[in-house]
Amino acid sequence: MESQLVVFELENEAYGVDIAVVEGIIKMQEITRLPRAPHFMEGITNLRGAVVPVIDLRKRFGLPPQEPTRDTRIVIANMNGTQVGLIVDAVSQVIRVPQDAIEPPPQLTMTVNSAFIKSVAKLEKRLVILLDLDKVLSAEEKELLEAV
Repeated sequence: MESQLVVFELENEAYGVDIAVVEGIIKMQEITRLPRAPHFMEGITNLRGAVVPVIDLRKRFGLPPQEPTRDTRIVIANMNGTQVGLIVDAVSQVIRVPQDAIEPPPQLTMTVNSAFIKSVAKLEKRLVILLDLDKVLSAEEKELLEAV
């Protein structure tokens, strides 16, 4: 059994999400800011006629801010049944990973703030942190997102 993952970069680290939750990958585009939105929510964007909330994963994960580059992408994903854009530094590849190369994260690294880490994929030359997108936002933050 294999998992197919979309791998993206944030602050020179590799993260992955199951390809089944990814609806598309687009270049950075205009984002309309919303007043009183959570700090990590960049705003909303128009995606083929649909209004999509956009989250900056750098801000969400507490990483230092970075100006968008030509590699910056918005990963359109299904998060708890809601279409959401996730700003990432770059999307590097789509890979197949055998099930035996995927392990739970080390227990010492797990905190309330890292509950969104589902597992770790061990590849030949690097580790890929696999995210559970349904846990990236708290219940309160999900309600705010759905209100958008």
